[in-house]
Amino acid sequence: MELSRSEQKRRIKQLEQLVEELAALPAAVLDELPAAEEVRLELKEAAGLGRDGARKRHLKHITKLLREEETPDALYQFLAQRKGTALLRKKQQHELEHLRDALIEEAIAARSRAAERQEDFSETWRSATAEDIAAKFPAAAAGELARLAFFFAVSRNPRHSRELFRMLRAAQEAAAR
Repeated sequence: MELSRSEQKRRIKQLEQLVEELAALPAAVLDELPAAEEVRLELKEAAGLGRDGARKRHLKHITKLLREEETPDALYQFLAQRKGTALLRKKQQHELEHLRDALIEEAIAARSRAAERQEDFSETWRSATAEDIAAKFPAAAAGELARLAFFFAVSRNPRHSRELFRMLRAAQEAAAR
């Protein structure tokens, strides 16, 4: 699944929020941070800056370092242990929303292609996105995900979109256990 520019920007904003939260931690806690030494030093340096443009630029620089070097999942887990899970839950929700939207967009496109070719579009259509999601979250059934996306593509009833999201959330929670 390719990320749209808007989704890329949203993810960068999430990473910036993570960096802001990390920069607010005390220096002793930053020493335990599961990140490169350069990132830890930059975060400690950011703590000494005021609340002005220089701090914002510095935080954006740290965000760029994290974006290039590491996967932020370990940092989200570290922050969840120290300050709570609000930021981690928000990141997970955005990820699920992206997966749901990608699946729905694929179903709508498949329905349009079927209409152009004057073919049947049924609830048993094959979805590559649903299979990717099922590979990522084993508790999610690819066929059921595709079926719900089909119902949304046909009716545009938001109930199907919400049910799809609930299914994804349940699969994500099952994978976390």
